[in-house]
Amino acid sequence: MLAAFFLLLGGRFFQGHASIAIAAPIVAVMSASLVFRRRYPTSVFAVVAAAAFVQWLANIPLAPVDLAVLVALYTVAAYGRDRWATVAAGSVAVGGVVLAVVRWHGEHAVGSMILPAAVTAVALALGDDRRTRRAYFDGLEERAERLERERDALAAVAASAERARIARELHDVVAHSLSVMVAQADGATYALDTDPARAGRAMATVADTGRNALTEMRRLLGVLRPTATGGDLTPQPGVHEIPELVAKVRGAGLPVNLVVDGPTAELPAGMELAAYRIVQEALTNTLKHSGPGATANVALHYDLHQLTVHVQDDGAGIRTPGDDAAGQGLAGMRERATMYGGTFRAGRDVEGGFAVTAHFPLDAATA
Repeated sequence: MLAAFFLLLGGRFFQGHASIAIAAPIVAVMSASLVFRRRYPTSVFAVVAAAAFVQWLANIPLAPVDLAVLVALYTVAAYGRDRWATVAAGSVAVGGVVLAVVRWHGEHAVGSMILPAAVTAVALALGDDRRTRRAYFDGLEERAERLERERDALAAVAASAERARIARELHDVVAHSLSVMVAQADGATYALDTDPARAGRAMATVADTGRNALTEMRRLLGVLRPTATGGDLTPQPGVHEIPELVAKVRGAGLPVNLVVDGPTAELPAGMELAAYRIVQEALTNTLKHSGPGATANVALHYDLHQLTVHVQDDGAGIRTPGDDAAGQGLAGMRERATMYGGTFRAGRDVEGGFAVTAHFPLDAATA
């Protein structure tokens, strides 16, 4: 479009001009060269400047098509990769202005040089500003991409650390189960001769505990775990400790209401731990981000197929949009739920608060 525009401007050369055989190629070269100006800015400027010099040698007067020189000069300043090429192009343009003014303005050359020189300087300044702005935005884009890569790397590290923490807790669950098995087996050995029925019950307990421990061990092997650190063999908390957790949170200043409905079911220790940690993390987030005046509700619902854990605050306190995404607590809760074949959902509700819901399938636990 730009090349076609300058080709039409050069039409005045073809109207009664004596040097039409020279003027026509000059107009065609100047206009057609602009098609390639962004890909080859320095070369295009050289071609346009050479065509303008031929015009000067042939004593063909200035015409609107000569503005192509300014366009080519702007392109070198804006898109050229070498600053020295910009300096050279500016020098050539200034020299061309001087030659043109001297030839076609005679004794008034000095006064007539001011406007062409100013226009040339403006073309250079606009091109250089364009180059600077483009470099600035390229830098911003590169920085945004780098920050995005760093964010992804940090998220991967946080997820790995969360898996490691879950693995350590499952290790404690399995270790506790093995301790129970050893104690029950020892008791069965002592009671075998004196109370065979009691020994049989102890061995049944050993079998049940062993099956649960094997299930937890399979899950443990599926979780990325760094070098093991020491820990005790005490049992980890489960759903039966949630009332105590709620009482502690109330003591910290957050009013919490706990509702448990449905027929309770025996769950694997790891699943109970996951449900407990989800409630704990959700209430901790409410304490940290909801501000004074907020309240929370915790609901545990049992049915034949699943356990539903629901924690919701009323949003009465001060909560900023960035708070929910600031940490890795939500990622950890999702890991805990999906590790047992469950689902997890978290987000704002229609009433302005924040809700966390996890579903644990009880069929999978039974299997």
